[in-house]
Parts: sequence; structure tokens; C-alpha cells
Amino acid sequence: MPVRIVTDSTAMLPPELAAERDIAVVPLQVVIGPHVHDEGADGATPEAVAAALRSFTPVSTSRPAPAVFADLYRRLAEEGAEEILSIHLSADMSGTYESAQVAARDAGVRVLTVDTRLVGPGVGYAVLAAADVLAAGGGLEDAARAAQESAAASTSLFYVDTLEHLRRGGRIGAAAALVGSALAVKPLLGFDDGRVVPLERVRTSGRALARLEELAVEAADGAEAGVRVEVSVAHLASPDRAAQLAERLAERLAERLDGAEVTCGELGAVLGAHVGPGVVAVCVAPRA
Repeated sequence: MPVRIVTDSTAMLPPELAAERDIAVVPLQVVIGPHVHDEGADGATPEAVAAALRSFTPVSTSRPAPAVFADLYRRLAEEGAEEILSIHLSADMSGTYESAQVAARDAGVRVLTVDTRLVGPGVGYAVLAAADVLAAGGGLEDAARAAQESAAASTSLFYVDTLEHLRRGGRIGAAAALVGSALAVKPLLGFDDGRVVPLERVRTSGRALARLEELAVEAADGAEAGVRVEVSVAHLASPDRAAQLAERLAERLAERLDGAEVTCGELGAVLGAHVGPGVVAVCVAPRA
């Protein structure tokens, strides 16, 4: 293909879907104790991260080095790519986008990088929107614009049992984490211009999940009239709560989903390392 798409593992694209759509995926790394693993089924898994966090084993994450992207861009060019679209998680959450930018300077072919200002499934939806444009005969700029528009119109929400893991990773301020712990509240979080922001604080997990459902429905109802939405629910070590939420959203949003399923699965290992066990996340995105 003249244009190839690259993304990173936090987009949470199933490997078979990435292969089907000809999307190259660069893994981030998870450091569990003294060991470094690539994110993925053969490396760092959500289950391994949850177990490590529960046992108080140190867990951290690491971006891919620019050389990793440079090698991939070079290989894609050798395979016939004339241009590359590299779509990634928020630059405020990871240095992955910066690594892609550095590698793009000497790639030998034109590389256009996109910072989605999101993490998780929202990145994946943006990648698929770009792939749809290319499949329909669009060019590099058209595909990049589709990715940016998808990301800007997506809503990412999540409930966490505690803000402590986000505080440790520097993804939320210590003051906010302290207030949440002191008041024993259950935080609902979202994204604003690429950063995690607190949305609401609820007293119990049951109320928090009910409110998460309402916010997801509001996001879907707020999408442009006539536009189908896609919804995904993700969790770390909380399958029952996630499944119940996915079922409720499928019922309430049946008309806006227009036959699409509400996907439900585990959050990726990298994201899970920063939010901790018990998290339940929802992403609502428009889809042509």
C-alpha cells in the first residue's frame, strides 16, 4: 500500500484486526520488578500487571525508543510504503509521540504524526477511522484529518477505585489524590486536551458506575444527529462490573449503535499499570 498506518499498543487494537487492516503496532514496555516486557499477549499482560500491583511489586512503563520507530518506518518503506501515518496516544501522557516524531525526521519517506490527545480505545477508533479513509481511496492528509476528527469527537471516561496509582505515575496531582483518599470518594475521570481530569466524586462504587453509565449515554446522545456511535468498555480485574455496564449501554444505546456491539474486554497492561485494579472505562466514538 502507498500509505501505511502505524500506531502503538495502547490503542488496544486486537492483533487480528490490526493485521486485517494492515496496521503496524509498536509496543510500549512495562517494567514489573526488575523485568522489562513488551506490552502484549507474549509479554506484559493485564493479569500480570494486576497481580503485581496487588502484591506491591513495583510497576512502571516505558515508551518505545525513537530507534524502534525508525526501524519500523524503514521496514515499511522497504515493503513499498510511500507515506506513513503514525497515530499515537496523548503526548502529555507518554513520550511515545515524541519518539515517533524524532524517527520521522530521517525516515526516508514522508511520515505524518498525529497526537490524538487520548489513550486507549479512543486512539484505536481514530486509527480505524484513518484506515477507513485509506480503504476508500483517500490520501495521507485525508486519513490524518479523519483520525483527528474522530479523536476530537470521542469521549473517554473511567472510574477508579483509588487515585493512588495515577499519583505514583505522575498522571494526576498529589493534592487531588490526597483529597480523594481523605474523603473516601470514588472518582470519575475523563480527558481534557490530552490530560486526565477529575469529573465527579461519588460516595460509593455502585453510584459511581451508575453515573459512568449516565455520562456515556449523554456522550452518545450528544453526537451529531444521524451519526452511528461505537462504544467500548474496558476494565482491569473487574470483569463482572464491566460486563454489566456493557450490557446496560447496549440496551440504552441500541438505536445509536445501529447494530454495532458494545465491546468489552480488559484494559491494556500499560494503561492498567497507571490506573490499577478495579478500573472500569468507557469510550464513546462516532463512526461513519
